[in-house]
Amino acid sequence: MSSFAKRFSPIEEPAACDGEGLEPRRQLRVLHVDDEAMNLVVVKEIMSAFGHGADQAWSGAEALERLARRRYDVVLMDIHMPQMSGIETVARLRALEGPNQETPVIALTADAVTRSLPDYLSLGFADFVTKPILVSRLMAAVNRAVMLDAARLFQGGVAVGF
Repeated sequence: MSSFAKRFSPIEEPAACDGEGLEPRRQLRVLHVDDEAMNLVVVKEIMSAFGHGADQAWSGAEALERLARRRYDVVLMDIHMPQMSGIETVARLRALEGPNQETPVIALTADAVTRSLPDYLSLGFADFVTKPILVSRLMAAVNRAVMLDAARLFQGGVAVGF
């Protein structure tokens, strides 16, 4: 385990990272999409510290390829990327049939002024987290998104592992 993972383990920060008491009982499959290497490293370490696996994609196009092949529990999507923004990537994901068409996507952005939560929800996102990323905010957003998705699936008659 890396020193970063030890520093941010859920044992050391339980109250701030339990997503208001809604903590998944299983390892999550997370896809993190970002064009900045350091952001990919930091988020991978955070997810690992909480026992979740995080695949990575460097662009919207690469993300769509991965999302067409493998089911994810949640996607963490950078908003400002070259060639295809996070907003365009989510729009394409929602328009395509596939295993992740309705998977919750959390926007990650350094721009906390331009859009609000209702704006992101209307664009197909489940939530947003501002950069620099705080562990407690990221994990709370992930936990909320996963639990809401589980409730949606349960209402649709699909059993999930919670």
